[in-house]
Amino acid sequence: MIKDELLKLITDKKATVGVIGLGYVGLPLASEFARNGFTAVGFEVDQTKADRINAGESYIGDIDSATVNGLVREGRLRATTDFGNLQSCDAIIICVPTPLRKTKEPDISYIMAAAEQIKQRLRRPQLIILESTTYPGTTDEVLLPLLEETGLKLDEDFLLAFSPERVDPGNPQFQTHNIPKVVGGVTEQSTIVAAHLYSQIVKDVFAVSSARVAEAAKLLENTFRAVNIGMANEMARLCYALNIDTWEVIRAAATKPFGFMPFYPGPGIGGHCIPLDPHYLSWKARQHGFDSRFIGLAEEVNSRMPEHVVQLVSDGLNGDRKAMNGARVLLLGVAYKKDIDDVRESPALSIIDRLRAKGADVRYHDPFVNELRFDDAHTQGSGEPLQSVPLTDEELNSSDCVVIVTDHSNTDYQRVCQLARLIVDTRNALNGDVRRTSSARVIRL
Repeated sequence: MIKDELLKLITDKKATVGVIGLGYVGLPLASEFARNGFTAVGFEVDQTKADRINAGESYIGDIDSATVNGLVREGRLRATTDFGNLQSCDAIIICVPTPLRKTKEPDISYIMAAAEQIKQRLRRPQLIILESTTYPGTTDEVLLPLLEETGLKLDEDFLLAFSPERVDPGNPQFQTHNIPKVVGGVTEQSTIVAAHLYSQIVKDVFAVSSARVAEAAKLLENTFRAVNIGMANEMARLCYALNIDTWEVIRAAATKPFGFMPFYPGPGIGGHCIPLDPHYLSWKARQHGFDSRFIGLAEEVNSRMPEHVVQLVSDGLNGDRKAMNGARVLLLGVAYKKDIDDVRESPALSIIDRLRAKGADVRYHDPFVNELRFDDAHTQGSGEPLQSVPLTDEELNSSDCVVIVTDHSNTDYQRVCQLARLIVDTRNALNGDVRRTSSARVIRL
């Protein structure tokens, strides 16, 4: 029985685990399997990435090079661009991007490309798991028919499951091994074996009744965040109109020990999950004649936050009797969240685009991001690339407005407050003591 064969391979640590896509999800996952005694093979289309891994070098902040180097030297981890090696893998996990098309519809082309590579090498017995975020039904409606075109049968020759990735880049507290894993198979056998595989590297595995449930759970997690952040953002705009401190309001509400969970406003939402996942859910809802208005409203509110930030800059400059056109504006941080180098869907890109459209001379400083390029994948506008500038005294002194977009931990905000004249703080990065001793005028979200 295929279930028993694969369970034994996994239990004996003789299963070879293949991971397609060695990004923020795939590389930590492959490393964790290798660290726990399995042979892990990472598959990449980027030869440079594969070469760096095989040289013992990590390009992902959450996995240090010493770890990768040790696993490579032990022969537990290797990377390749040769997808022919998929045939030697007993379990194959797909960890590829799932972006949106310009029409805000799901783009599963990367999933399909990975599945096609698997299809060409599918053999008995293999376990296939999809981790890429997608709409409910992808695993059993799209992947299963594709794989069965080989003539091999589910539960007889191969197993198929979905287990949503859960990563929080830059968070040292929660990493692959201590984040609970949700697993849902297309069949019961698939669920059992996939859950057993993940139990070798993750402390808590939560099995659900189907792949569809697991797919929907992932979308609910991030839609929940997007909707609540939207509420916080709308409250921030209201508090600004009422001249009330948004952050003080949230702190006060958070003292309630039940029935309230604090969410915080910001310049917009970014990254590979929260800006995208609600669209996957609302798209699927439309296929069934359901209008997910709540999700749409949250997306509308969140997408307007960069515009609100630009308005704060304009209001601040007006207070200094300066025009936006020709003003020198310095952004601190352009990554979508603190202490990482990822700019995917970062609100900073939209803020820069809007500031440039109004004639501002925009510069930025980010210790994690050396260069910004603008294209349709990130922002609607366009423009010349920007390079990060050193955060010198002269840079701060010569800026008409400093905008804190990403609150990186290694920025000396005390110094920023002493040298800048006008600061727009979108992250509440300037605590009370810093603000009280500041010579700058501070406008907070």
